[in-house]
Amino acid sequence: MTIRFAWRSSLLDEDFPVAAFEQLRNAVERATPFNRLAWLRGAEQALDAGQHLRVLLGWHGERLVLCLPLLHGRERKAGLPLQVVRHLGFPLSDRLALLVAEDALPAMPLALQEIRRELPHALLQLSELLAAGPSLASWREHSWYSACAISCRAPEHLIVEADRQEAQDKNLRYELRRAKKRCAEIDARVIRVSPDGEGMEALLDFIGAVEQASWKGADGLGIFSGPQRQQWMRSALRGLAADGCVRVVLLEHQGRCISYRLGLLERGRLYDYNIAFLPDYASLGSGRLLLDEWIRWGLDEGWQWVDASRVSLSRSSHQLHERMSGQVEHQRWSFYSRRPGGLLLGLADRLWQALKPHVKNWRERRAARQPKESRP
Repeated sequence: MTIRFAWRSSLLDEDFPVAAFEQLRNAVERATPFNRLAWLRGAEQALDAGQHLRVLLGWHGERLVLCLPLLHGRERKAGLPLQVVRHLGFPLSDRLALLVAEDALPAMPLALQEIRRELPHALLQLSELLAAGPSLASWREHSWYSACAISCRAPEHLIVEADRQEAQDKNLRYELRRAKKRCAEIDARVIRVSPDGEGMEALLDFIGAVEQASWKGADGLGIFSGPQRQQWMRSALRGLAADGCVRVVLLEHQGRCISYRLGLLERGRLYDYNIAFLPDYASLGSGRLLLDEWIRWGLDEGWQWVDASRVSLSRSSHQLHERMSGQVEHQRWSFYSRRPGGLLLGLADRLWQALKPHVKNWRERRAARQPKESRP
């Protein structure tokens, strides 16, 4: 296949090929909400001053067969300021599929060559990718050093008719009954919301206030924390709502939202993206109740999956673990160039990979000794 490459500096340009982009995205079977143009445009509008967007387009005739929106900027690695390339959306995108048509995969080495020519770098790192072996295997052969690591194992739940009944797990059944009883005692109601683009703004004010009052807001870790993230979320979620992708379940008490879960619906899969609740109502157990509502909503509308979207690799406490049917692995691919900075980083990474098991064992032995040493 003959591919013609072209570069764009923005996804917001009026002449950006939106129809061709949508055709490509729809053709990539495992594309996620974070591949949608609304999400990516929101990310572009919230870039730091030191980040620069370059969009690589690959055309076969009049058909768009590749679209890689890439961030290029300096990051400190091994104490040195080095040029790094990442996929647009880092670090808030939860899961990505590379937008490359299947018949364009043989041209991926040429795409890497084009990226290196246009965006010289020490490290090209793509995070939160679904299994990308076929599309990136050739890049390993054309890099001085590369590494692939699992960054996340997100639990997912297959929605089945049995979910209409009470949970089979005894502890989960008890927690749900208790949450329903406590909510009934204060007359708190669960509400489903499918906002459109116009209604999303008021809803964002509604749920944003809950997050700001929660521990996420207090610690500055929420999706609405800080002007940069708030701009990104408002722009992206308005666009996704206009696309019909946003779903929200609210727990309302006396006309006030006291807890919510925000999800993104894509091809029958509901990505559970964010949750927050007011501290005064923490004892209600609203999280499990609203997660159960996702599943019941899915039964009513024919969704196939409820998905945790992203969790910590080693310390996940997502409530979907209690009823998961499987897990989705996210990969982080790192490609080190033959430039001096790439050679240095690659050597440092190889050294760390060799030492990592020994460091882990040392920490485990140290943790095992500490309780004994603390005894009188």
